[in-house]
Amino acid sequence: MANTAFQPRVFSGIQPSGGLTLGNYLGALKRFTTMQNEGNFETIYCMVDLHAITVWQDPETLKRNTRELCAGFIASGVDPEKSILFNQSQVPEHAQLAWVFNTVARMGWLNRMTQFKDKAGKNRENASVGLFAYPSLMAADILIYHATHVPVGDDQKQHLELTRDIAAKFNHDYGVDFFPITEPVIEGAATRVMSLRDGSKKMSKSDASDMSRINMTDDADTIAAKLRKARTDPDALPSEVAGLAERPEARNLINIYAAFSDMTPEQVLADVGGKQFSEFKPMLAELAVSKLSPISSEMSRLMQDQGEIDKILSRGAERAREITEPILAKTYDIVGMVR
Repeated sequence: MANTAFQPRVFSGIQPSGGLTLGNYLGALKRFTTMQNEGNFETIYCMVDLHAITVWQDPETLKRNTRELCAGFIASGVDPEKSILFNQSQVPEHAQLAWVFNTVARMGWLNRMTQFKDKAGKNRENASVGLFAYPSLMAADILIYHATHVPVGDDQKQHLELTRDIAAKFNHDYGVDFFPITEPVIEGAATRVMSLRDGSKKMSKSDASDMSRINMTDDADTIAAKLRKARTDPDALPSEVAGLAERPEARNLINIYAAFSDMTPEQVLADVGGKQFSEFKPMLAELAVSKLSPISSEMSRLMQDQGEIDKILSRGAERAREITEPILAKTYDIVGMVR
C-alpha cells in the first residue's frame, strides 16, 4: 500500500458529564488553544455527549453541562471561527463509524482497557455495553476526521493505542491506506493534574470532596482558599526535580505552577527551591487566580445567552459534517455497503 499524505489535523474532546476542573483546563483546554493558535493543524474540538451517556445522566443536567462546557472552551481561548467546535451527537457519522469499528475491534482488545475496569468496578456485569465499547467510539471520533494528532492525557493513552490498532487492522483487512495511524500529543508539565487532597489520585469532578479540585467556576477567594489548604508535607521544596520523586503532593503543586507559568518544573524549582509551602502556596494561589478568574467570568457571561451557544454548536456541527460525510461514504464503499 502507498503511504497516503494526510492533512495535519487535530481532534480532541471532553465529556460534558460535570463541571470543568483545573485538570481539564491545564490538561486539555490550554493545550487546545495553543495548538489552534500555532496554525500548524486544522483543529477540531468536541463535547463528547455520546460518551457521557455511557453512564446515566440527568437529561436537563446534560444539556446544561454541554452548554457550560462549550462556554468553557471559548472562555479558555478556543475560537469557534479558527477551530471547529461542536457537540458529538449533532454529527451522526461518529456513531455510524463506531459501529463499523465495533466489527473491527477484538473483544480481547477491549477487555484489556483499564478505564473500563476502573469505571465498571466490581459490578462489571451491570455496566452498559456502551461503557465497554467506549474505545471504539473514541476511535471513530478521531478517525472520522482522519485526525493525525490527538492531544491526550496519560489516562487516555491506552485508548489512543487502540485507535491506532483499529486503523491498522481496518487498512490491512481491506487492503487500503485509508485511515491514518494517529499520533498522540502528550506534553507539558500538567498533562495529569492530581487531587489537592491526595497526590496519588487524579483530580476529578466526581470526587466527593470539593476541596480536592479547583472548579473553573470557582471565584478568586475559593481558588486561593483551596490552594492554601492543599495537602503538602512538612519539608521545604527541593531545588531539583529528583527531590519530588517520593512527594506526590509537592510534585503536583509544582507541576500546576509550571503549567500556569509556561515553565518546566526544573525552571520552577530553580526559582523556589528551599522555600517552605507557607511561602510557595500564596505564590501559586496568586498565579492561579490571575489565570483562572478571567475564564470564570467569561464563562458566566457566555452562559447568559444560551441561544448563542446553541448557534455556535450548530454551526460547528455543519462544518464538521463537511469533513465526516465524505469520509464515512468512502468507508462504506470500502466495506461494501450499497448506498
